[in-house]
Amino acid sequence: MSSSLRRGALAAAAIAFSIASLAACGAGNNAQTLEVKPDNAAATVGDIKIQNATVITQPDRASKGPAVVTATVFNNGSTDQSLDSVTVDGVGKGAKLTAAKGGSKITVPAGQSITLGGEGNAIAELPNDRTAVLDGNAQPVTFSFSKTGDVKLKAFVVPAESYFKKWGPSEVPATPDASASPSTSADASASPSDSASPSDSASASTSASSSASDEAAGH
Repeated sequence: MSSSLRRGALAAAAIAFSIASLAACGAGNNAQTLEVKPDNAAATVGDIKIQNATVITQPDRASKGPAVVTATVFNNGSTDQSLDSVTVDGVGKGAKLTAAKGGSKITVPAGQSITLGGEGNAIAELPNDRTAVLDGNAQPVTFSFSKTGDVKLKAFVVPAESYFKKWGPSEVPATPDASASPSTSADASASPSDSASPSDSASASTSASSSASDEAAGH
């Protein structure tokens, strides 16, 4: 091999190594992060396909309300299936399931899809546990179905802010108002003596009647 060809081969190898190194740095120390798709966590098992799975927490860490698991669930089979449970690794209790029209049974009709999360949709609500569900995590989530069984994937944990606000928990604790309203303060500071008592009103009425009678007699 000529020296010019050898130099070209070495240069190409160096470039390839540099690109591989940069890719490794982007992936971090855990190469499994390459398997996570932050904007589209998806998995397919049998007839069931799950897309856009996300765990959405309260908008700030000080809030004590629940979190929710959101996703779009497709049933490509010929028979209906029920979503029996949704669990998140690290959270001791499974999600509380509520169908879009009420009740705990969530059905995914054959050849159709359902949405978890958001107004008017089915809900999978997790108990508050900010030590186990942390914003920024890629949390393992398991969806269990009546016929397909378990469908597992990793879903990003995000706060209910910006785009995710409308899909997040419906129960967001209100911030207490530290100052009392002016009307309440004024009412509270008013003294009972400021108002005339029933006996005072009666005395005033009697006095006025007597004066009127005396004046009429004088004429």
